[in-house]
Amino acid sequence: MATVLVASNRGPVSYALGEGGSLDARKGGGGLASALSTIDARESLWVCAALGEGDREAVRRGTAEPGVRMLDIDPATYTDAYNGIANSVLWFLHHHLYDIPREPVFDAEFHRRWESYRSYNRAFAETLAAEAAEGAAVLVQDYHLALVPGQLRDLRPDLRIAHFTHTPWASPAYLRMLPTDIREELLRGMLGADVLGFHTRAWAEAFEAGAGDLGRTQVATYPLGVDGEELRALAYRPEVDDRLARLRQEIGDRKTIVRVDRTELSKNILRGLQAYRELLTAHPEWRDRVVHLASAYPSRQDLEAYRAYTAAVRSLAAEINAEFGTADWQPVLVSVEDDFTRSLAAYRLADVALVNPVRDGMNLVAKEIPVVSETGCALVLSREAGAYEELHEDALAVNPFDVTETAEALRTALTMPPSERADRTKRLAATAVSLPPQRWFLAQLEALRS
Repeated sequence: MATVLVASNRGPVSYALGEGGSLDARKGGGGLASALSTIDARESLWVCAALGEGDREAVRRGTAEPGVRMLDIDPATYTDAYNGIANSVLWFLHHHLYDIPREPVFDAEFHRRWESYRSYNRAFAETLAAEAAEGAAVLVQDYHLALVPGQLRDLRPDLRIAHFTHTPWASPAYLRMLPTDIREELLRGMLGADVLGFHTRAWAEAFEAGAGDLGRTQVATYPLGVDGEELRALAYRPEVDDRLARLRQEIGDRKTIVRVDRTELSKNILRGLQAYRELLTAHPEWRDRVVHLASAYPSRQDLEAYRAYTAAVRSLAAEINAEFGTADWQPVLVSVEDDFTRSLAAYRLADVALVNPVRDGMNLVAKEIPVVSETGCALVLSREAGAYEELHEDALAVNPFDVTETAEALRTALTMPPSERADRTKRLAATAVSLPPQRWFLAQLEALRS
């Protein structure tokens, strides 16, 4: 029986079917994996969903990694729970993304999908209840598993249960858009935990305001940081050096504005591009003197809204290049692909980092770029990013909806004296590494046990 259990949608390993039916295991990184490795493997268990056919085959063969329990949930139930509720309802709710005249619509189809979400959470709760030792600590991760704490509390009242939300939490007004019974089920699910964790005080207070008098539990903030040593080691590998050299050849002696995001609706890539266009329009002296390096990793392309958004990013970047570009200057170099090596090279190269989400739980890019920047970078940061709470004193803060303000902040960042930029970057980097992933996780475990 396990004394420390982690539950998350995605686990620390995935499996791919190879030729002849072989199974290839691919281990992921991340703070949870490294933190759990500090605990005796005989006493810990990671419960996660089988995400693909390779994972499901590993479950059928009983060949999953020691310390990992994959749940082979019915694919239709999983799709309803993950895409139909977690990513199409809860994500939109917490990030305030709904197009209110049209969405949301809570009809019979929604209620059918919610039943799948309930069943998906129940599968986790039942497995955790069966595998946990008396009084064990259970750390549940994110909005995919918001009902697990309450379900698990009913099954095993002896357990110590924590839940951490990596997204923002919806404002009370947004939360009230949910059907009353669903809203109360969601909140009671969360309130089954002994400790609820959020990245910032703002998100914790939003939860408390929305929960009202439904119940009480300890609410705490753990602002996730980055592992500076690990990140620098990754950023200074030979393959990153090679990519950096190619980028420098492409850019020349021009300054760089860097952004790295998933093509996620909340990341506000389109308004960032519009702000860059306004910079070049209002301040023509910057034409041919700056390049916008934009990395936009494809995200959730099985959802139409995300496919359309990705296409819009490509289209707007092309428009800016057509409007301002010359024979030897391409104003926007956009990469809509999963290319971590390019992103790390851009981190090192950045004169300005643009992080302007409409709403974000934390946004680690705002912390990562200052840690690996070679000569220092000015950070233009949305007030709606979770990272703003820690970094605002050394960033140039912007309203993410105000394109003109963002354009002016980009101009200020580009003209910032090198000494000031370097000083700000040092302070940003120090803050960024103050609670790295391993310490972030262990702090929650310690709080739960105490």
